[in-house]
Amino acid sequence: MNMYLISDNVDTLTGMRLAGVEGVVVHERDELRSELEKAVADKTIGIILLTEKFGREFPDIVDDVKLKRKLPLIIEIPDRHGTGRKPDFITSYINEAIGLKL
Repeated sequence: MNMYLISDNVDTLTGMRLAGVEGVVVHERDELRSELEKAVADKTIGIILLTEKFGREFPDIVDDVKLKRKLPLIIEIPDRHGTGRKPDFITSYINEAIGLKL
């Protein structure tokens, strides 16, 4: 199974290509939907990497694929600008999950 990157910037794609991961750069909603459909249809792709920006800007498209399909696995990764999450996102996630302040 291969990994495939759908990125919003060329720098992330270049870095992933150096690691042997092929991919594409898209910027528009329709481009994202089209590339996701192509990647999902390709049975050689087991993991689709998406930059976090797509999860924030187009959650309906990303969640639709995540919820309706077992494969490929979709993972959101930070891009070269870093993550859009708060520095303590793991701690706050645990606090919400168990109801205790750590």
